[in-house]
Amino acid sequence: MEYVQDLISSGRKKALIVLGHVASEQSGMRYCAERLKTFIPEVPVEFIPAAEPFWSPDAPVE
Repeated sequence: MEYVQDLISSGRKKALIVLGHVASEQSGMRYCAERLKTFIPEVPVEFIPAAEPFWSPDAPVE
């Protein structure tokens, strides 16, 4: 973060996209659960989605 902030402060046009673990890994975990069901049919496997732990100041309030 600091590196990108320094570049922006020095006038260079740089940006940083940050994805949390939930956003970047959830699809893979869903796929993993589906695959596990085929390998171990006698064990119940269920994907439980995780809530997004971060918030945005412009996000609607629930």
